[in-house]
Amino acid sequence: MIWLLLLGSLAAILIAAEFFTNALEHLGERLGISEGVTGSLFAAVGTAMPETMVPVLALMAGTDDPALNQEIGVGAIFGAPLMLVTLVMSLTGVAVLRLRGLRGDITPEASGFRRDLTVFLVAFLLAGLALLIPPDWTYGGLARAIVAITLVFIYFLYVLTTLRSSAGLVEQGHATEAHHDMFLARLGLPTGLPVILLQLALGLGVLVAGAKGFIHVVHQLSDHLAISALLLSLLIIPVATELPENVNSVLWIRRRKDTLAMGNITGAMVFQGTTLPALGLLLTSWQPQPAVLAAYATTVAGALWLRLQASGRGLKVWHLGVSGLLYLAFLSMALSGLS
Repeated sequence: MIWLLLLGSLAAILIAAEFFTNALEHLGERLGISEGVTGSLFAAVGTAMPETMVPVLALMAGTDDPALNQEIGVGAIFGAPLMLVTLVMSLTGVAVLRLRGLRGDITPEASGFRRDLTVFLVAFLLAGLALLIPPDWTYGGLARAIVAITLVFIYFLYVLTTLRSSAGLVEQGHATEAHHDMFLARLGLPTGLPVILLQLALGLGVLVAGAKGFIHVVHQLSDHLAISALLLSLLIIPVATELPENVNSVLWIRRRKDTLAMGNITGAMVFQGTTLPALGLLLTSWQPQPAVLAAYATTVAGALWLRLQASGRGLKVWHLGVSGLLYLAFLSMALSGLS
């Protein structure tokens, strides 16, 4: 029954991702906004809902065990950006390996791609420094709250900057375009804003339902396999909840919509590198456990690697393959801790 629930959640996420990307393309086209805004803000925040809801629900309305809730919540918070910058990036590269080759170009709009990675690194490094705050320090709670507020403010500034850049990018030919009919329109409904919003809501609703189901799956698997909920949350929950970003980005990059594909990932990284650590700082003890530190270090290394390539001669397919090797290195470290 556990595995059926797991497979059911995965299927729901895949279907919801198709609905969501389809509706987003039509929304971006109707609003006349750039692919950068559609990918980095709309798609990123929307498809980040599952991994956002997992720690929120775990910490606020999870199981009857507070310690278990914290392990699931912290694991999901650190596991989400880890999976994006390593596994999701590499699978996106694999999707076009045959079409473009190892040395093929990945060409997202450069300024937005660099901005996303820079903001993520600044925010995530700040969240990492907060791990060093002593748990028994008198002003520790206040210090963590200040860092949390700062992280949310960073995301607010990022949203403003991304929106301001939209008009110029549209003029340069980076406007969002929809190349397929709305799914709901195929049922005879008009392709208007209400129907677009309805399809978006349906997609998000299924994603949130899948996230709630995964909390219970992890709880049961933790007892069944005698593995800590923290480790399972780092390895299993993010793989599943990042499927929307992965599927969306694969769909877009195979259609040569590199800005949408990469922005979907890097925009979600910014969202998860600011709002999720802010949540953890406010609702957990936020301590540097070995598994957490391994995930954190791998995430920072992956983001730095991509940022350096973005400042060089441009992103190549093989660069995304290196991101996959980083994930394998983390997986090896995590599994060695079980033996």
